[in-house]
Amino acid sequence: MGTWDLLAGLPVEIEDYALEGLELEVSSAFSRLSTVIRLRGGGEEGIGEDVTYEGLDQIALQDAGPVQPLDGRWTLGDLCERIGQLDLFPAPPEREVSRRYRCWAFESAALDLALRQAGTTLAAALGREARPLSFVVSIRLGDPSTVEPVRSRLDHYPGMRFKLDPANDWDDELIAALAATGAVDTVDLKGFYKGTVVEVETDVELYRKVAEAFPQAWIEDPDLNEATDEVLRPHRDRITWDAPLHEVADIEALPFQPKTINVKPSRFGSVAEVMAVYDHCEANGIGCYGGGQFELGPGRGQIEYLASLFHPDTPNDVSPAAYHTAALGDGLPQSPLEPRIAATGFRWEEHGA
Repeated sequence: MGTWDLLAGLPVEIEDYALEGLELEVSSAFSRLSTVIRLRGGGEEGIGEDVTYEGLDQIALQDAGPVQPLDGRWTLGDLCERIGQLDLFPAPPEREVSRRYRCWAFESAALDLALRQAGTTLAAALGREARPLSFVVSIRLGDPSTVEPVRSRLDHYPGMRFKLDPANDWDDELIAALAATGAVDTVDLKGFYKGTVVEVETDVELYRKVAEAFPQAWIEDPDLNEATDEVLRPHRDRITWDAPLHEVADIEALPFQPKTINVKPSRFGSVAEVMAVYDHCEANGIGCYGGGQFELGPGRGQIEYLASLFHPDTPNDVSPAAYHTAALGDGLPQSPLEPRIAATGFRWEEHGA
């Protein structure tokens, strides 16, 4: 029996639903918007979060209101199949991949509602234990890049671990300073973000320097071509993937089987596909670590919950939402996080300062 089979038969009843907009001013040039999906029925409410990045797509969803035909009695499997058939966007999304993000939002809310109506938890339904969750902190190093963002955090929290995005201005001095901290678990080369605000120009020499300077770190999403593949070939055991993965078939299509991958549930787009990915990785000896997409609400706790169940001891890029806004100082939650699962449902209570 596959993992999804343990959930697909759960009964779920929907009477109506509501949408709640969330917003965080990240900088003068960027406001992060997301939408909480609230499915209601049988005296319970199930929640999920749409992490579509484009603000106009979020506003259009919220302005349109709860127009999807979801009311009725279903099994979770039938309901998720129905959600996958619907066009959840009032107007075509700015990016096609956003359809997966929104589908995950509705399906994760449906999963939460089904579990709450059944009076059980995701952990219990899967026969798994929520375990203390290790996490890394993903930060950028400014423009121009400096070691200060890492050092200042380590001054407050000496045990903090990091996921960093090497940039084209990383010179030998900066790389050496970062390596000297011994605190970098993952370097994300952003090889699949061409044409976006986080694009990094593929630089063979940067790849070589980073791979050699951080010999214990995972190397995520390299832009592999003849030159970069040659440089990274000795480090293949540490190459991992994130952005190009949307289904099990994408894992199978990679140029070589990885030792581990980044599992972002919203990127896979459905509960069934996420569970299929976990089953595939377990069957093929592929490890996993979790990743988020700048969730502002319950979506962050849900990906922490999954990481706690399936891969708690890996460098999960799922730091609590307090890290989005909190100034450096005392009181931030530290790794590993003790599990805080709710009495029923697909809910992880937020660790905050």
